[in-house]
Amino acid sequence: MRSPIPGLGRVMVFFAAALASASLAVPEGWGEEGVQYGQVGTDVTLSCASAQAGSPVQWRRAGATVLPEGSAIRQGALVLPHASLATAGTYSCHGEDSGLLHTVCLRLGHLPGVPFVSCRASDYENFSCSWTSSVETFLPTRYITTYRKKSLTGEEKRRNKNRHVGPCLQDPSRPGTCTVHGSEFWSSYRLNITEVNPLGSSFRLLDVTMQAIIKPDPPEGLVVEPIPLAPRRLHVSWKYPSSWPKEPHFQLRFRLQYRPVIHRSWSVVETVNLSEVITDAFAGLEHVVQVSAKDFLDAGNWSEWSAEARATPVRDPATAASEVTTTDASLESLAEEPSQAPNPEPINHSDPLEKTAILVSLGIFAFFVLAAVLVITILIWLRVRKHGKDETKPHSFLVAATHLKALPSKLGCR
Repeated sequence: MRSPIPGLGRVMVFFAAALASASLAVPEGWGEEGVQYGQVGTDVTLSCASAQAGSPVQWRRAGATVLPEGSAIRQGALVLPHASLATAGTYSCHGEDSGLLHTVCLRLGHLPGVPFVSCRASDYENFSCSWTSSVETFLPTRYITTYRKKSLTGEEKRRNKNRHVGPCLQDPSRPGTCTVHGSEFWSSYRLNITEVNPLGSSFRLLDVTMQAIIKPDPPEGLVVEPIPLAPRRLHVSWKYPSSWPKEPHFQLRFRLQYRPVIHRSWSVVETVNLSEVITDAFAGLEHVVQVSAKDFLDAGNWSEWSAEARATPVRDPATAASEVTTTDASLESLAEEPSQAPNPEPINHSDPLEKTAILVSLGIFAFFVLAAVLVITILIWLRVRKHGKDETKPHSFLVAATHLKALPSKLGCR
């Protein structure tokens, strides 16, 4: 049944989380006896616990001859207005005979801020969340980490009357992280990370889905080997990360990047196999190779790159032999050269490229000149031909007219 008020369910969730955090505002057992905590910027009052009501007392601060500026004694209690971090220290109250009545250690800080939280799943069975404080409080801090599965089936609701709320387990060896075990790929979860210190608490609610936060660990066992008699090839192999579940329906695809050590740009190849042959390596140059992984169905994000592995492709035998021959020939020519005596002939400093450019320019110029002459010649010839045709037209007309005029006289003679 839907709520008649839109968003009421969401409001109730936030309200319940706020109540849970408020109940942890001043937790007991911070492990420091004789310590009083105060908030920076507020008035802090220190009570003299052993003083009798109405009897005058004196307050002193360890390591200082005077009390902080603006402090006042009211009914045996020391009031420190607008306390700052510099106000913190050890204070003691004394009776009229200067006898010690009470000692208190004042520690000042700030209320917790809303923590920054991010989550990641290295496999489909567990996910971890990490957080950092948004405010430096200068006070001891604890974190309460819980989760709730958002979508429950009818059977799950009957089995879990607490709406499947459980702890996100914290690992003392990894402070600032917690892990939810036995998570489900198609489920959504709501994380509650509550930061608590002696002054109060603050929390953040974070909704996560496994598909969005899946990020495998880098592949392991990366090995790169040259291929004999193949100067430009390297064989690369690797293994699935040990944290990935060994199940056939949870596959990974891989991304391979490689480059010569002396170059900066990477070449990238994607594959679904656990090995690949690089076919465009540079013979004789050392190459660095890395590999990363991602869910086969493109869920989540690519893993971090693996540790580097290096190898050098074999050198081409023909190239190596050519280089040796060239080197030997160079050495022989150097041995036959005369001593470096001054040469009386003038040295020609002209550049062969400059000569070539001049010859090409002259050739282009000559081509255009010849083309222009040819075009002009054709135009003149066409004009002369046209003029000749125009002169022959009247002569032919007169001959035809004369012939027609003479024709009737011939008929009359008959």
